[in-house]
Amino acid sequence: MKSLSLFALVLTLTFTSCSTVKVVSDYDSKTDFNKYKTFAFYKPGIDKAKISDLDKKRIMREIQANLEAKGMTISETPDMLVSIFTKERERVDVYNNSYGYWGYGYGPWYGGYGGTSVSTSTEGTLFIDLIDKEKNELVWQGVGKGDLVMSSVEKKEARIKEIVSKIMEQYPPVTEDK
Repeated sequence: MKSLSLFALVLTLTFTSCSTVKVVSDYDSKTDFNKYKTFAFYKPGIDKAKISDLDKKRIMREIQANLEAKGMTISETPDMLVSIFTKERERVDVYNNSYGYWGYGYGPWYGGYGGTSVSTSTEGTLFIDLIDKEKNELVWQGVGKGDLVMSSVEKKEARIKEIVSKIMEQYPPVTEDK
């Protein structure tokens, strides 16, 4: 029974660890982020993102929802422009599950068993750029990296929501008063 619960724990950790999103952000420390009250999407930048128009819409909806939750409004005359950029790569994980025993007169795998397993997944990176409209300068960038889920529209939408939300948690940056 103990080995069954250990197996269930390992299986749970394996599946939940695959769904993690790694997020970092960078910003101009000289910028007063309290001055930004309105935003708009920067169409030329978004058009360059190499993802489907449906995914662009999903990402933009989530960014808009997150910024509005922070008290900002979308506007025709914005303080800030929002752009996105994406990267995608195939990740290959190789697991060597072999083990064995060294013994007198025996080879290195005598008494052992196991094998090698290979899994592939698509890892996506989403960059969210916030640009000062007046200066036309990048003032904040959030980057989220994680495995992409393509098995259903619902799972894809949930994954996009998770990635965008985790990135936007870091905006506005928390600055230390000196």
